[in-house]
Amino acid sequence: MINLAVLAVLGFAAYRATQLAVHDSILDPVRNRLYDWHGTSVTSAVRAAVVTLITCTYCMGWWLSGAILATYLLAADEFDQAPLLVHGIEWLAVAGTQALLNRWDDTRPTSEEF
Repeated sequence: MINLAVLAVLGFAAYRATQLAVHDSILDPVRNRLYDWHGTSVTSAVRAAVVTLITCTYCMGWWLSGAILATYLLAADEFDQAPLLVHGIEWLAVAGTQALLNRWDDTRPTSEEF
């Protein structure tokens, strides 16, 4: 089982990865291509799901939290050190930390509000 400090670091990493995927301008070209792809067939459920995924900090954050946790567990050779249920709970902890940080970030005043 992962200790709390590592879970916190993984949560911060998931928060940053989520910000990169959903908001940062470096990925604007990729997001714009996906918006254009969705625009060619707006009735497609798959295309709508992809656009929802790339625009929702909680949706994208959930999957990125799992990917970051899995990467850590495999790189540290800790994947087989605990039952799968424990890793599921760790995923919830990392995703919860990420969601809390995103929620905090969403409620902070922006520079235009000062």
